Order: sequence, then C-alpha cells, then structure tokens
Amino acid sequence: MERLTEINRLSRLTAILTYLQSKKLITATELAHKFEVSIRTIYRDIKALESSGVPVYPIEGKGYSLVKGYSLPPIMFTEDEANALITAENLVARNKDGSFVTNHQKAITKVKAVLKQSSKEKVEILGSRVAYLQNFSQEITSTNLSSIQTAITHLTLLRIEYKSGAKNEVTIREIESQALYNTQENWILIAWCRLRNDFREFRLDRILQLSVLDKQFKDRRFNLMDYFNSVAERNKR
Repeated sequence: MERLTEINRLSRLTAILTYLQSKKLITATELAHKFEVSIRTIYRDIKALESSGVPVYPIEGKGYSLVKGYSLPPIMFTEDEANALITAENLVARNKDGSFVTNHQKAITKVKAVLKQSSKEKVEILGSRVAYLQNFSQEITSTNLSSIQTAITHLTLLRIEYKSGAKNEVTIREIESQALYNTQENWILIAWCRLRNDFREFRLDRILQLSVLDKQFKDRRFNLMDYFNSVAERNKR
C-alpha cells in the first residue's frame, strides 16, 4: 500500500509539473481541485518539486509559476491521449479555415514525433479509420483565423474589407478583435467595430481582405459568456 501511495504521488508530481508548464499562473486551490487532494498536500508537493531543482516560485496572494524559460523534456503521451489527439486531427481537417488546418497539422506532426514507435503504428491505424462527415469535401472558405487569434491575444488592431450578408455591401473597417466562436459551418469573430462604435459579429468567410495594423488597442476585459448572455437578453425583448 505504501509503495502504491508513492507511485500515485510521483504520478501527481509529474502531472503538476506538466500543468505548471501549461499555464502562466496556477493557484494551490486550482491544483487541489484538479488532483482531488487537500491544499496542504499541494503545498507539500510544490516543496518536493522545489527540492528536486524545479524552479517553481510563489507569487504572494496569487499562486505558483515556473521561472520564465524553464522547459520540460519531451512529454510521452499515453495511448488514450494520443488517440484523442488523432481523433481531433480528423475533426480539424474538416474545418473551413485553411490557416487553422495547416497550423494544427504542424502541431500534430510534432506530437507524433515524440510517440514511441509502437504508438505511432497504432495512431496511424486509428487515423485511417476515423471520419468526420461535416465538410467532407474539405472546402476552405477563409484563411485568416490564425491572424485573428494572434490579434486577440496581442491586442492588435485589424483593418478588414467586409462584405455584409444582408445588402451585399462592402465596407472598410478597423476592428478590435475580442473573441471567436464556431457554428460548424462558419467561424464568427466578435469585435469592437470603430466604424459602428459598437460590438459586431463578422463571418470569416465574408472578410475579403485583412490587414494587421502596427497599432494596439486598449484591453476591454471582454467576457464571452457575458456577451452571449447580453445577446440572449436582447433577443427576449
């Protein structure tokens, strides 16, 4: 029983280390909830990682973070994890934005590179036997998703030439990208439109031209769920 406890703890320490690398800042409460242990146990685990040379540092009142620049060796995926990624690969391949498909394929290639040979053979079999029937012809209607994602995270202003659906009118707009959602048929960008001085939604397949400007905008602290709730409330009226 004692040996099993040590194995479980080692597994948890490894998972905590991976989790720390995946986020900029993590609280002890978040870790305790994720791994279903007490906060006191998390404190002990963090001390154990520090003792082993992992550069974890506490930010008072906020949580824990890894020293900038620290990286882990290549991660070995379990077979179930690899299967989930390969299944997602087939789903993404049917997406209508070319930049998203290309970047995801590059990422999956890197994932496959760290798999054991036996796992590689199995995921190749699975990849050939999983199909996602949406957009089976692999139609590409936009190529701007990756640029827009970067604009959201870097608060970069965009200029778009946009063709509206109702009047077929083409307008030039400067927009502050806030969030994205997908309807399976199209990607929709939620942005603050400086032309309309309000939030607007833009279908990516109707963006005729996109330019990334050398300007940044002020963070509006946009909350996607609050936005959806406000839209729902307006629709009830």
